[in-house]
Amino acid sequence: MDQLLEMAGIVSGIVWGPFVLIPLLLFVGVFLTIRLKLLQLFKLPHAMWLALVRRKEDPSVEGDISHYQALSTALAATVGVGNIAGAALAIGLGGPGALFWMWVVGFFGMATKYSEALLGVKFRRTDSKGEQSGGPMYYLKYGLPGGLGTTLGVAFAIFGAIAAFGIGNGTQANTVAQQMSSITAAPTWVIGLILMVLAGAVILGGIKSIGRVASALVPLMIVAYVAICLLVLAVNWAQILPALQLVVTTAFTGTAPAGGFAGAGVLMAIQYGFARGIFSNESGLGTGAIAAAAAKTTQPVRQAMVSMTQTFIDTIIVVTMTCLVIITTGVWQSEDAEDGSLLTTQALTAGLESVSPGLAPAGAYVVALAVAVFAFTTLLGWAYYGERCIEFLVGRGFVTPYRLVFIGVIFVGSVADLSNVWLFSDIANGLMALPNLIGLLLLSPVIVAETRKFFGFPDWKNPDAVMDDVRG
Repeated sequence: MDQLLEMAGIVSGIVWGPFVLIPLLLFVGVFLTIRLKLLQLFKLPHAMWLALVRRKEDPSVEGDISHYQALSTALAATVGVGNIAGAALAIGLGGPGALFWMWVVGFFGMATKYSEALLGVKFRRTDSKGEQSGGPMYYLKYGLPGGLGTTLGVAFAIFGAIAAFGIGNGTQANTVAQQMSSITAAPTWVIGLILMVLAGAVILGGIKSIGRVASALVPLMIVAYVAICLLVLAVNWAQILPALQLVVTTAFTGTAPAGGFAGAGVLMAIQYGFARGIFSNESGLGTGAIAAAAAKTTQPVRQAMVSMTQTFIDTIIVVTMTCLVIITTGVWQSEDAEDGSLLTTQALTAGLESVSPGLAPAGAYVVALAVAVFAFTTLLGWAYYGERCIEFLVGRGFVTPYRLVFIGVIFVGSVADLSNVWLFSDIANGLMALPNLIGLLLLSPVIVAETRKFFGFPDWKNPDAVMDDVRG
């Protein structure tokens, strides 16, 4: 077992190291940004309007849920522990400059998320139950030529189904159980049982049930969390500008860590900023395309713009709030820098105490409740991702058994020691991303053609003709 864990650690270090996945994710994001001519910057206001204001759907349009529910489902799966503990860990270990690099990841990740969602809708299929199935496995299989596309699609689906049980289930259930037990003193098995029942009731209802719950719960939890962070920042308003200056300057100069070589602080800021940013918004993993494919729409580009806002909300808004609270309160220099949840708890406790001394104890409850709710919704989103991967691999008939097993693992994850599950989950996540990123690069002509056609550029090419060229 020790040898297996050692090998897994080596593989994880290679996959998520500075020479494989992180530079590839950044390269794809930059490449797509250039090809789409900064679409995520110039079209962001319109995309936000489509996502948050324009809610009217044509009931006759093919799809299972509204574009807003599709966005909420994707947000449910990504706005979670990474936004609280992960972002705090990046600041604690990489310094304030890590936030700058998380912004970089978020900006270029918006182009990646846009591209994934566009292809997810364009290549989606209707399953035997009349529901929409889409995602990287479908645009890889049907968009790329011959055996290459099928091989990459199957690889993505296998790793996606595995990752759903790890990063999307066991670790999330364990987080909920630990956090809720800490504020209620209830045994973890009781929390796990309640969580299994609540999540099971939603998951067994399929994407329509998940979409309804996500669209109601996700906006509420994000607004509540951001509001508390804004309250702390309002009290510490004089520290906001110095904090932003610190973020920008230390992104390129580092924070002079104890020991090490000159420039080590910069490298740590970049490494942790990139790694935690990717973990937070999942741009490049391809999961957002699975949710986008379920949306009621006839326009892949319109849904892609809606999906693009998920990365903006996740990283540019929620992660920024967490990091600024930590920096402005000064706790990023705490000795507890390696415990992300504790660092955020300390920051909110200090911030709320500055609002009113009587509010100080609420910091721990706010973080525990936020982490628990975020982790719960992550469970729901990943349950859908996993079942779509299973449907692609072995057919619709295995979806219900998969859901039942997934629900059972929630209880197991709540009470088991999962110290090593994160390691294998990271590997599965990384191996999901690799075939997806290859597909995005090879199918980029289709992405560009669809985009130029939608926006009416005079030199647009027929996307179907371009797809034929890609398939050779």
